[in-house]
Amino acid sequence: MKTFVKYILQKTLGLKTYLYVFALFVIVKIKWDKKEKDFFYFLELIPDDGIVLDLGANIGVTSYHLAKKLPKSSIFSFEPLTLNMDTLKRIKKRFSLKNVNEFQVAVGDKPGTLEMVMPVINNVPMHGLSHVIHEDNTEFNSGLKYQVPVVCLDEFKPLQKTKKRITALKIDVENFEFFVLKGAEHLIVEYQPIIYCELWENENRKKCFDFLNNLNYSAFILHKNELVAVEKATVKKHNFFFLPGN
Repeated sequence: MKTFVKYILQKTLGLKTYLYVFALFVIVKIKWDKKEKDFFYFLELIPDDGIVLDLGANIGVTSYHLAKKLPKSSIFSFEPLTLNMDTLKRIKKRFSLKNVNEFQVAVGDKPGTLEMVMPVINNVPMHGLSHVIHEDNTEFNSGLKYQVPVVCLDEFKPLQKTKKRITALKIDVENFEFFVLKGAEHLIVEYQPIIYCELWENENRKKCFDFLNNLNYSAFILHKNELVAVEKATVKKHNFFFLPGN
């Protein structure tokens, strides 16, 4: 039923307008969504004096909340797909988010180009499931496909030119997280940012855990409004907080 409603709305409004209206709706709704408590806890951990990287910014919902919560910080929003980026730009303009800097590129472990897909399920483009097509992503690979530029954060010039420190990374890139982290190793070692990452129970998660553990990071989940070390956790979650030097 939910997919059917999306189908009707997209056909009635057009996909571009639908994404904008949906973004406005989620920006308000997310505050009351119990599933998003983790993200808002993450916001509270970030000092308001640096650069926050929103990796997988999609239609701008998380960038909006980062920008509003951290007015003295610069939000670098990375989103490779034009449909999503156009929505993010409209959100930025609508709310005068002057501290948001948007970059229409994917992020990985080496520069070049990648193929991405916005899955289409029951004739409905699912913007939230957009992902890089690669051997570790075997589901939802049919839909609207795009060739997109990809950058490596360790070599990304706007980050090299800034004098601000990088305080936090929010990563939600649908099973491409390991490649993002791998391409940001020097950045992570230098700045020791807080890292908030959505990871499903698969090989990608294991690689991310091992990679960050080798950089002296520890993994936590939020349980009963407290951070609990993953190895001591009694519940399973897919949102993880990685903190340095623990």
